[in-house]
Amino acid sequence: MIESLPRREREVFESLCRLEEASAAQVRQGLSDPLSDSAVRTLLARLEAKGLVARASSGAHNLYRPAPPTEVVAAGALSRLIDTFFNGSAASAATALLGMTRSLKPEEAAALERAIDAARERDR
Repeated sequence: MIESLPRREREVFESLCRLEEASAAQVRQGLSDPLSDSAVRTLLARLEAKGLVARASSGAHNLYRPAPPTEVVAAGALSRLIDTFFNGSAASAATALLGMTRSLKPEEAAALERAIDAARERDR
């Protein structure tokens, strides 16, 4: 879905996904190479026309949020990343991610153990 967006639209959309809900000014601040406020509003309007962004009026400001659930967008992006860099192997990707962290919090380790157990159950 987002891989076909032009670079700037994708950046604006990703900034909005990180924020979950934001004004155009907040989205602008989240960009690595900020655009003008009017350019961000234009890109948000384009994304809204494509069905990727929802807009709600909140007093003097419009608030924007990703229209598809963030989990759906994240799952698609992660799937493309795994296909591209890990030859489709989720285990290889997970191993690489774990190698990037210094340590896991106990609740993170427990969540990983539950996910592994659930994957084993699905394979039975």
